[in-house]
Amino acid sequence: MPKHSNFTELSPDLISGVIEMALSDHTSFSDIQAEYGISDSQVKTLMRRELKSGSYKAWRRRVRSFGDRRQAYK
Repeated sequence: MPKHSNFTELSPDLISGVIEMALSDHTSFSDIQAEYGISDSQVKTLMRRELKSGSYKAWRRRVRSFGDRRQAYK
């Protein structure tokens, strides 16, 4: 998969793939970066842009709770 320094260049299919990985409880930000070449802050920005506000907030809460329990996770 090509590395994207500017994540706004991602096609709708790639955006869908990033969102799917980010929503998975078994995928870390480092996995997303290895696959798509975008940083954790870019993933968060993309998720904020693509998800409804409530969905984004729920996702961030879940990601933070996983991070608290497992340091290497998101």
